Order: sequence, then structure tokens, then C-alpha cells
Amino acid sequence: MSTSAGTLYVVATPIGNLEDITFRAVRVLQSVDVIAAEDTRHTGKLLQHFQIATHQVSYHDHNRFSRLPELVARLQQGQTIALVTDAGMPGISDPGYELVKACADEKIRVVPIPGASAVITALSAAGLPTDRFVFEGFLPTKGAERRDRLQTLESESRTMVFYEAPHRLRQTLQDLSTTMGAERAVVLARELTKLHEEFWRGTLAEAIAYYAERQPQGEFTVIVEGASLTQPLLSEQALKAELHELLRQGLSRSQASRQLAQQTTLPRRQIYQIALAIADPSESGDSPL
Repeated sequence: MSTSAGTLYVVATPIGNLEDITFRAVRVLQSVDVIAAEDTRHTGKLLQHFQIATHQVSYHDHNRFSRLPELVARLQQGQTIALVTDAGMPGISDPGYELVKACADEKIRVVPIPGASAVITALSAAGLPTDRFVFEGFLPTKGAERRDRLQTLESESRTMVFYEAPHRLRQTLQDLSTTMGAERAVVLARELTKLHEEFWRGTLAEAIAYYAERQPQGEFTVIVEGASLTQPLLSEQALKAELHELLRQGLSRSQASRQLAQQTTLPRRQIYQIALAIADPSESGDSPL
């Protein structure tokens, strides 16, 4: 590590309640040469509240490619920089990690200043298992990328954590229910640490019904129960028999595959491939077995 290079401080800021900032974070923000902020206007309000006069520069998703070399150059010249996001720990679902990686590549010292994080805050009060969890951030908004991501998660046994904007919450709940099953437990954490903080708990089906009657408001952290590891693992022959029966009852191959995926430990795509090899009883009287 270069002895002449400066230091990048990765500084957590409040996710809502300003009292959640740490004494150390305030001291660092006061003492660095510059603050690299996701939104200088938003961070400016925080700095004004704590009477911090440190100069800011913007560093966000839209200017990161042009700004990153400048910040690295400042650090190489011996300056100190505090990286902050609009709320929480930088680098979580924002371009902060690219600056951290660039510093690591250049052997520039990186010091985390820990504090509030919506992921951990929501998990701590959700009431779902926390011994193993996976953070998925924001799902892709549409198309094959979104569908593929959801399909990779349908058999995930760890608790899953997502971020979601209010205008996309209803669609996300519907997509999660379609992929993982309507009876999967979910916790919706809204407006964390703010005046109207709320934790809603129930099933995905109940969440869909709840928000069908009210407009989602505020930023959401969505915590979804993992798939059960105690679900039965059927042999291929048994799966074919189950699929044949479901097809006989009038379900499509896709619907039958989804239903069995919710009852077993197998991914829906694997079951669907088996279903494609089975003659549909509505089209033929022949047994697929």
C-alpha cells in the first residue's frame, strides 16, 4: 500500500432518522478533504443539520465513469475522501463498490465507517430466519432478465431480501407469488426508522390483497421466506405420474410444473422439461408412463 496515498472512507448515513448517524461518521465527514455524494442536494441537508462545511462532489450512477478517475487521482495525491450514498451504507445497490474496487486495485487505503443499513435493519425485526439470508437488491424491472432472476430464486432456501419502489411493489408481489407460491411468508418493511415506519407480515397472497385496496407509499424492503428444505424429493417416475394426473385435471404443463415445484425441492424449469416429454391426456388417451 502506498504510504503517500490518501484514504477513502466509506461512510454510512441515516436511512431515515438523523439520530442514527454515528459520532465517528460526523467526525470523518468534518475532517476529510471532500465528500463524494450520490446526491449533493440530499447530502447537503444532512451536512447542514450537523453543521459540516466540507466540500462535496457528485458521484452517482450516471457520472461514475467520468468521476471515478478524478476521485482516484485525488486519493493518489494524498487527499482524503468520504463516500456517502443518499441513505445507508455505500456500495449496497449503488455504484460505490466501483470506487472501492478501483482503490483496492491501486492499493489505496479503504476504511469503512459502519452504521445504518436497510437490509440489516429490516431483517432484525422481520421475524423470518436470519441465520442464512441472501440480498437481491432491486429485481430487473421487466423482460427475460426479470423472469430468469425469479426462476433462479424459486428454490432458494435462504431468506431473501429485496428493495422495491412503491410504484412497482404490486407487480413484484404478484411475480413473487407466481414464482414461489401464494402461501410463501413475506414481510414488507416500509419507511424504516422514519415517522411512519411499518412492518407488515403475512403471505404473498395476503400482501397482494392488502395492497390491492391501498396505494403503496414509501420505499420498501421486502423479506421473503426461503423454500422449505423438508419438502419431498420425488423420483422422476413419481414426478411423471403426478404431472400426468395434473394434466388430466386440465392444468397446462406450465401450471402443473409450477404447482409441483412448490411441493418439492426441484426447480420449476427441471419439472417443466420432464412435463414436455409427457403426452397431454387431453390430446391423447395414451399413458405417458
